[in-house]
Amino acid sequence: MHGVLRAVTSAAALSMALVGCATVPPPETYGGDTLSGRMSVRVEASGDTEATSMTAAFELRGDPQRGRLDLSTPLGTTLAQARWAPGSVALVTPQGETRFATLDDLTREVLGESLPVAALFDWLRGRPWPGAPSAPPAPPTERGFSQLGWTVDLARFDDAAIVARRMAAPTVTVRARLDRP
Repeated sequence: MHGVLRAVTSAAALSMALVGCATVPPPETYGGDTLSGRMSVRVEASGDTEATSMTAAFELRGDPQRGRLDLSTPLGTTLAQARWAPGSVALVTPQGETRFATLDDLTREVLGESLPVAALFDWLRGRPWPGAPSAPPAPPTERGFSQLGWTVDLARFDDAAIVARRMAAPTVTVRARLDRP
């Protein structure tokens, strides 16, 4: 009897594994380089809203039109994955998947304020995003630029660190330290 039970259990486990394998979508490919490192985002308190902050390891793949941003703990546990393509923006967390109309909507929902994810691809490379006008910092002796209402500080870019700050209320600060290749 134990042999039959073991065979049925093994067959059921194998069937479940095969069904699970059949439903896993193929990995999506993204053009461009992968940027990775550590990132923190802080949204200052404003009015009735309390300050919020988030720190995570990140991996940014693709480009502003099609890409993926993975956020994880220092031990590698996935906290969230944002995926986007024309007509599709999704946030996947351990609680499930949520769809959004735009990347701005996704970041606003998660952080309370929108972040210019499309611009991050260039900002993390130490350059302005070509999709919007930019200006040199004031005074011009500082390294960085202003764009989209944000000031991008590149004073520590040689150490693979950037700071982007939106001064409009509520103030939002993004700090990133890139992994070196």
